[in-house]
Amino acid sequence: MIADAEVARQESGLEPRLEAERLAIARAKAGDPGALEPVLAAHAEPLFSSVIMPRLGDRALAEDLLRDTFVTAIEKIRGFTWQGRSLFFWLRQIALRKVIDVHRARGRSRRMLEALAGEIAAQAAGGTADDALIAEEDRRRAMARIEAAMAALPERYARAIRLRLIEERARDACAETMGVEVGNFDVILFRAVRAFRAAYGERDE
Repeated sequence: MIADAEVARQESGLEPRLEAERLAIARAKAGDPGALEPVLAAHAEPLFSSVIMPRLGDRALAEDLLRDTFVTAIEKIRGFTWQGRSLFFWLRQIALRKVIDVHRARGRSRRMLEALAGEIAAQAAGGTADDALIAEEDRRRAMARIEAAMAALPERYARAIRLRLIEERARDACAETMGVEVGNFDVILFRAVRAFRAAYGERDE
């Protein structure tokens, strides 16, 4: 009987909260995105601590991703369909997709750099003299493309790439050299590689 009373008490407290969320979502869909702010604020801590941070392990990057999650939620709220449960579950889906994108980007960045290294190091083994000349020309072009992409980056980004990916220094050593925390360095490097990929791709086109 006591347990039933406790469940009833919890449920009675849940319904007003859900109704408040439903009304806030309706107002946001009607053109008042500010109506979502109290709802997003209420879900910020559980999203950060139980969904995002455990999957990234980097506080600065996790904070950025939480903000991106809320921006996406506000942008896409018109397409949200109320199903009688907390907005948290929809926000969680958005956050998880963004976490996956971060890990994919990290993987693509690593593969890109490995591919570039392979392109630069390519040699014509056992080929003709013409093959060797073509390979050397390809190597020079690859180096020129990489140097041009690096030159297009802000110095802070170029330095992060040189320290971590070219000189292969440890993360903490890179952070110390740049005068930032390790978590902040990880964010700088992530953005630097993304910017490099964009610059390199533009030259490809």
